[in-house]
Amino acid sequence: MISAVGRVIMVSGANRGIGLAIAKNLYKAGFSLSLSARNIDALELVTKSFDKKNILINRFDAFDKNTHKEWVANTINKFNRIDGLINNAGIVESVSVEDEEDNEEALDRMWSVNVKAPLSLTRLTLPFLRKSGYGRVINVASLAGKAVYGPSVGYSMTKFAAVALSHATRLGGWEDGVRCTALCPGYVATDMTKEVESVKVENMVSPDDLAEIVRTLICLSNSASIAELIVNCKPDLVG
Repeated sequence: MISAVGRVIMVSGANRGIGLAIAKNLYKAGFSLSLSARNIDALELVTKSFDKKNILINRFDAFDKNTHKEWVANTINKFNRIDGLINNAGIVESVSVEDEEDNEEALDRMWSVNVKAPLSLTRLTLPFLRKSGYGRVINVASLAGKAVYGPSVGYSMTKFAAVALSHATRLGGWEDGVRCTALCPGYVATDMTKEVESVKVENMVSPDDLAEIVRTLICLSNSASIAELIVNCKPDLVG
């Protein structure tokens, strides 16, 4: 297992849900953190108890590549290194196979947030992850990136792509110690699943459990690489 001391991890969408749980877990474990969200005020509020020497707060907008570059640059300016990237920020909108073209904007938004932004951040951080010698990238994908359960295909398309991005990142950075995992949870008890009726909230995957898994993935040695990890709260065929 690799020590947390001196290692810097970037986490997108860290102001709530899975991202906040990851931030709290990694902070407690002793990592230095560069945290981002679109709502910078909310992020400041939920991290007010953190020692500001060990964290950086940044605005990150998936639709604005300038914020991607600024976040990475500010992280390097403060910590002079990047050892991990957690692409957690994501959105879900309903786009089915038979939708008319007037729903193209919803699909475009999901592609931008769920696929293109993680790709952008990966490209920007890879030089520093390679330099680390044990860089880690974890893309919070979804069980919807491994199986399709209905006609609402838009979200699944983007999450399948996020899994593909994970494999490409893992292969591309392998020789320099970069390891990448596609984390594919089923229903997680967050705001994103509050309208789900098929599974009770108390039976969904806990964000804290996912955060513990993320910490473990980050700390594994280079010789114990996990390409994909499915975490489910139901006995489905996948997971």
